[in-house]
Amino acid sequence: MSLIIERIKELGYELPEVPEPIANYESVLRDGNMIFTSGMLPVKNGKLLFSGEVGGYFNSVEYGYEAAKLCILNALSVINKIISLDNIEKVVKVTGFINSASGFTNQPKILNGASDLLVEIFGEKGRHVRSAVGVSELPLNASVEIEMMVKVN
Repeated sequence: MSLIIERIKELGYELPEVPEPIANYESVLRDGNMIFTSGMLPVKNGKLLFSGEVGGYFNSVEYGYEAAKLCILNALSVINKIISLDNIEKVVKVTGFINSASGFTNQPKILNGASDLLVEIFGEKGRHVRSAVGVSELPLNASVEIEMMVKVN
């Protein structure tokens, strides 16, 4: 078994079933030693688990933080579809889109859910550059959408 998948399990998580694209695109693409994912939603077993805007009356920063973790697990799941996660040399970039309530400015705290989990899983290889972007809507009314780029050997 993959050492990275074992590490994910040690942390109390599991890779979700590979999510299917909801439109006409690829969920993951490899170009040389780089792998890019499409935007991943907080979906598990085909169901959206985190919906609505974050930072408003209903959904807290903690809610968004957990949604970001699930998005990253989905991204790792689609990467694992084409290459063992043990072959990841470096997480290069993470871009997070947060369905934000008006006036909400804590998008970086939401994206920390993804960043913290990647560092827990990969150690120094999991440190990355990133962008946390607040948006007014996301597909399926998801709370968070994350895409990532990794370098592989």
